[in-house]
Amino acid sequence: MLQEIQAMPAGLAARPHLLRLGRLVSETVLLKVGDIEHYLVFDKGALAEIVPGPSKKIPYRVALVTDREALEKFWQPIPEPGFHDIFGLVKIGRAEILGDILFLVKNLRFFKELLALPREGRA
Repeated sequence: MLQEIQAMPAGLAARPHLLRLGRLVSETVLLKVGDIEHYLVFDKGALAEIVPGPSKKIPYRVALVTDREALEKFWQPIPEPGFHDIFGLVKIGRAEILGDILFLVKNLRFFKELLALPREGRA
């Protein structure tokens, strides 16, 4: 799982359309999988840094909290129903979104495509 998260900056940089979608995103987003936290620091759409957690000192705008099994199913090339989307994960009770939901919705396509990048490596 760590390998997929660490590959996100390169995957994002290789997709100009995603950088264009995220050009207004200069925030920190928390991705919490089980007890493992990763702070994704964005600068104008680019994933500038991935800071391992946990940390009570790093402020974040929005957080996606899920478990490892759900994220593994989400990253399958063709995920089963409910695991195909971050809101699908929330609907079936396998994830929780915390923080500024309006910020997430305003940049929804950017975050959905970014979080789905590891699917391509598994196809």
